[in-house]
Amino acid sequence: MGNNAYGQCGRKIVEDEVYRFSHSICPAPLVLGSVYACGWGADGQTGLGYHNKASCPVPQVATYGDCSLAVSTDGHVFGWGNSEYLQLASVTEATQISSPRLLALRGVGRVRQAACGGTQVAEGEVFVWGFGILGKGPKLSESAIPERLPATLFGRSEFNPTVKVSSIHCGLNHFAAITDRGELFVWGKNVRGCLGIGKHDDQYFPWRVTVPGHVTDVACGVDHMVALVRSII
Repeated sequence: MGNNAYGQCGRKIVEDEVYRFSHSICPAPLVLGSVYACGWGADGQTGLGYHNKASCPVPQVATYGDCSLAVSTDGHVFGWGNSEYLQLASVTEATQISSPRLLALRGVGRVRQAACGGTQVAEGEVFVWGFGILGKGPKLSESAIPERLPATLFGRSEFNPTVKVSSIHCGLNHFAAITDRGELFVWGKNVRGCLGIGKHDDQYFPWRVTVPGHVTDVACGVDHMVALVRSII
């Protein structure tokens, strides 16, 4: 549903149609592991130039803006679309990639989840790359290769040695991570206070958000964030 100006809803384009939502690409994973995409492909983000005949089931796909990532069942990450901000610079110097490319994420291990802006490996570690406030301080604003965020930034300590990140989420310029203990950590551009940390300054390291309950899911918009919380009472 929503804006179908470029056919991203997978249906016929209707001139002067009234839209409620807007997006320019809509890749969708299927039960059998296939990925279908439709919509605006100016930067190659639909990935329709991919002709690899090898079987590679894809259980998870992520897209934001004009870049897309897909995680295969064997823990590999494929990317396509815009790479102007080093999103896919680990495998190519091109800025527009019209077919999926296997990202050479050396030293990362088996990837479990990807979001446009970072990945989470099976062990619960978080890696980030690209351009922006990546979470390792003000001195790291861009990286063509994955940078690991220390687990201590997400609450791991000698008193809580088993804390792991269970899911990651990305907005246009900000990030969110949920731990297996239901804690929410955020970082990035704090546009209009979208991080929910009680101030309007940008956040250069993961910061725990005070929420009265266990966070189970979160969605990041352009300048806002919504969290689904389970009460602890």
